[in-house]
Amino acid sequence: MRGLWVLLALCAAVFAKETFEGHQVLRITVINEAQIKLLKELSGNEHLELDFWMDPVDVSLPVDVRVPFHSLQAVRAFLGYHEIHYEIMIQDLQDLLDAEQREMLKSKAFEARSSDDYNYASYHTLNEINGFMDTLVQENPGFVSKLVIGQSYEGRPLNVLKFSTGANRPGLWIDTGIHSREWVTQASGTWFAKKIVTDYGRDAELTDILNKYDIFLEIVTNPDGFQFTHTSNRMWRKTRKPNPGSSCVGVDPNRNWDAGFGGSGSSGSPCTETYRGPSAHSEPEVKAIVDFVKSHGQIKAFVSIHSYSQMLLYPYGYTRTPCKDQAELHELARKAIADLSSLYNTQYRYGSIINTIYQASGGTIDWTYDQGIKYSFTFELRDTGRYGFILPANQIIPTAQETWLALMAIMKHTKNNPY
Repeated sequence: MRGLWVLLALCAAVFAKETFEGHQVLRITVINEAQIKLLKELSGNEHLELDFWMDPVDVSLPVDVRVPFHSLQAVRAFLGYHEIHYEIMIQDLQDLLDAEQREMLKSKAFEARSSDDYNYASYHTLNEINGFMDTLVQENPGFVSKLVIGQSYEGRPLNVLKFSTGANRPGLWIDTGIHSREWVTQASGTWFAKKIVTDYGRDAELTDILNKYDIFLEIVTNPDGFQFTHTSNRMWRKTRKPNPGSSCVGVDPNRNWDAGFGGSGSSGSPCTETYRGPSAHSEPEVKAIVDFVKSHGQIKAFVSIHSYSQMLLYPYGYTRTPCKDQAELHELARKAIADLSSLYNTQYRYGSIINTIYQASGGTIDWTYDQGIKYSFTFELRDTGRYGFILPANQIIPTAQETWLALMAIMKHTKNNPY
């Protein structure tokens, strides 16, 4: 009977969602600055309703864009006229979303009663992830606790798991899911949480880290957006706060920080995916982390995890001026991705944000670095565009496993190089 209710609930949710039949994801290869300029002009055409998954910024990087069915003919004609090469990465986006829902339906047929039963190889809803966190706390009293550092715009708690073996310890921060549609990040976050409780006392290196540092893990950093991806629009990226004077909702929470706020690499238009918001820290989801970091005062490493494109990035994104610790951060990034690739040979690029991916102002780790947190990094997890934000669930555990090796490299280095 429970299976029938789950099926009916999922069917109702599907009918309420925005659908993407016929939407294609194109990979565009640009060869010069003139073509980049043309694509930027194309992106400004709001009637086409294009969703750039990878922006047109540099000839060394591909441009991935989701094109609604009604715009395909116009976009193809535009690219053909200007002799801009493209290929189809995703033939019909809805086919992938339907497959994703079928996999989630299989997972929901079984109710997890412990963190051992939780299906780490499946995507989960906000309620399921919150339930997992509560279970993990209950199973590990005195080691795992849940902090509520604030509320989202829609009133949801901003939950952070704290792993601690003593009082007054410096901290290591990890967040996932600041962009709500990047589901592999929240899924990896739950795996990291279980890995920490499983390995403490068994893995000497992690045990040594946790005997000196607390680990803070915010699995769903943007809960309103994440809930919206499950109920209404799987491709939603931003927060859900209304914008006065505009029908467009939400702010990009990775452009809302007081680090070069309002500069190049963010948008002042509420209808864009990189809208920075009316002021720095205007989003409660961002302000909660800002307040926590400032009040804690001893966060020594800060890692914000995104997807996709397989990169490990350090500051800066808002300026080409190298950060003063660039040599050390560059070498640490090299070591971390070497450890990551040792498991499945997944290849990552690494470097400063502005030199590796694009200019981005108002970003998380630029702010944390400017606050004195030397070891500030951003991951872009799998893949490089075959599936993009719709990474199949069978890649969740391999992604989390390899990323954990890189996280351990960063945490070990932080422990061994106190400042």
